[in-house]
Formats: sequence, structure tokens, C-alpha cells
Amino acid sequence: MGDHREFPAVAPGHCLPKTSSMSVTDSVTAVHDFRVTGYSLLDGMGVGRFVSSSTFTVGGLDWAVRFYPDGSTANCLGNASAFLYYFSREKDVRARFTLNLIENDGRLSQVTNSYMKHTFSPASDNWGFIKFIEKSKIKGSPFLENDCLTIRCLLTVTKESRTQDVETNSIVVPPSNLHQDFGNMLQDGEGADVTFTVCGQLFHAHRCVLAFRSPVFRAELFGPLRENATECIKIDDMEPMIFEALLHFIYTDTLPDNCKDGKAAAMQHMLVAADRYGVDRLRLLCERKLSDAIDVETVSTTLALAEQHHCSQLRGACIRFMASPDMLGPVMLTDGFKHLVASCPLILKEVLDEVSRIWRDKSS
Repeated sequence: MGDHREFPAVAPGHCLPKTSSMSVTDSVTAVHDFRVTGYSLLDGMGVGRFVSSSTFTVGGLDWAVRFYPDGSTANCLGNASAFLYYFSREKDVRARFTLNLIENDGRLSQVTNSYMKHTFSPASDNWGFIKFIEKSKIKGSPFLENDCLTIRCLLTVTKESRTQDVETNSIVVPPSNLHQDFGNMLQDGEGADVTFTVCGQLFHAHRCVLAFRSPVFRAELFGPLRENATECIKIDDMEPMIFEALLHFIYTDTLPDNCKDGKAAAMQHMLVAADRYGVDRLRLLCERKLSDAIDVETVSTTLALAEQHHCSQLRGACIRFMASPDMLGPVMLTDGFKHLVASCPLILKEVLDEVSRIWRDKSS
């Protein structure tokens, strides 16, 4: 017969002690774009030979993409191959990934290769697509622009499962909304004690907020040469939209929605404003967005801007882009390049030195 013992009786008004736990399995997802330049020079390099991306980190582990222009093995004749390599070999790791070619403007117009799942280990450190794309389909396709291909790796790394206790306290604490409160304070204008007129448009703000977020505003508003509190501070060399975005960032530490598309012209003006008022995080954010948006038409003006405002990281990204194979010629035909030659002639030597270094590395 079965065991029909009853649970011990609980006195009215008393609860049994209770604990809970749960198993948690997290994952980390990231994207890495591998730009392959000079594709026509790689075609015919031989089966099993590859070019590799730099090592990138996802989930605390090191990875790289390898592209085989003539295929990884003799069995994939007429096809290029692409593989994901795992370099952190101290433990097995489960991953889900895909490799696809993207068009020159960054769009993934069609998914040619579906997701793969694989457990990477010292014995199986690579996995991928033997028949990544037929070579005959590359030439004349939207993937090949200026003899360049870009392979996008979308990688999800599954972390080791862990067990954690579940708190019985059910009180939910919402995330911080401090930035929203400060944004509302700027929008409402309540308590504002300083006014700016920017090309005829008025902006009301709070001296203390500006001073603690910008050393330039601190000197202007509280320093020995501070503006009179009753006067309107006049700014005629900045667009109202840019000044409004600057104030928005100072109050909320975020870009306004109309600046999040990362358009080069707006980001260039924002970088100038951030540098002028010493808002370093905004300046670096603009540097990153401008670096992501570099193309033949914008690289020269962006480089001139980086040179004038001492943006070393953005400056380096521009020089590397201009020096990459088959890029310098089209760049030299733009109006921006003519402006660069006139305003920053010494920078051209560094561009040519970088071109020389790249060709030297290829020939060695």
C-alpha cells in the first residue's frame, strides 16, 4: 500500500517557513562586421587559405571570423567559405550564430545563411558555412562595392547555468527615472534662473545643473567673468537645434530622438558644441557615431573636424578608411577633400604613410 502519511498540522495564523531557488541561464548577443577589402586580389589565392577578422570578445570569450575566398576544402569548388573560430579554449561553450554578407549601406537585404548551433571546444574550435556563397554570385551583386565585401557575424553565447535563491520579498523597485525628471525640469522651465538666446530663439535653464555638467558653463556662470544673472546670454554661432540637443544631453545624459539617427552633419555640429563646452562624454559619443558613419563623401570633412578638435580616435579611424585599398582615389574627387587639403595640409602625409604601411604589409 502507498504511504498515506499526512503533512503535520499547522496552527491557525502560522505559516511554514518557505525558501525558493531558480536555475538561471543567461546569454550575450553581439554583432561583428568583418570588412574584406581588395576582393579581386584574393580571388584565386587557393583552397584552404583565408583572411581573418581581428579578435573580438563576446560573453568574455575571444572569437574571429575567417573568410576563404576559394573555399575551405576541395569539396566546395566554386564556393567561398566562412567560419567562426573560438580562441578561448579553456572551456566548452555553446553558441548560436550566423554569417551573412551585408550591402554597402549596412543593410542585410536577405538572409542567405540561417542560424547555426554549435558547442565550441578545444577539439572543435571552429564551425561555419562550407558553401557560404557561390563565387559567381559575388561579382555584380549589391554585396560587392569598391571591391569590398562585409561579412556580418551575429553571435549569441550561452553562459553556464547557475542557481540562485529567490527572494520572498515581492516589493518591486522600478528602474531609476532621474534622467526623465531632469528632462522634465528642463522642458517645464520651473526654477530656471538663466536664459540663452541662440540666433533669436530663447532657452531657459538652471545654472547649477549647467555648472556641474560643464566646466565652461561653470566659469561662464559662476567664475570671475560670470554673466549678470539678469541678462540674457547671447549665442550667435550655433544652430538652435544643436544648442537644444546640448542642453538635453546635459540634463539627461542621452541624445534627443532627432539626433539618434547619427547623421554626419548633425553629429559634426554636436561634436563642436560638446568640445566647446567641455562635455567629454557627449564628444566621445559623437566621435563613435561619426566613426560608424564614415564613407567616401564624409571622411574628409570628418577628418578635418577631428584634427581641429583633437579627436584622436576619430582621426585614426578616418585615416585608416582613406588608406584602405581603392578608397583614396574616390575620396580625392570629393569637395570635402579639397577643403581638407586647404585647412589641414600636413595630415595628408599621415594618410600617405598609412597607405605605404598597408602596401608594405601586403608585400611582406
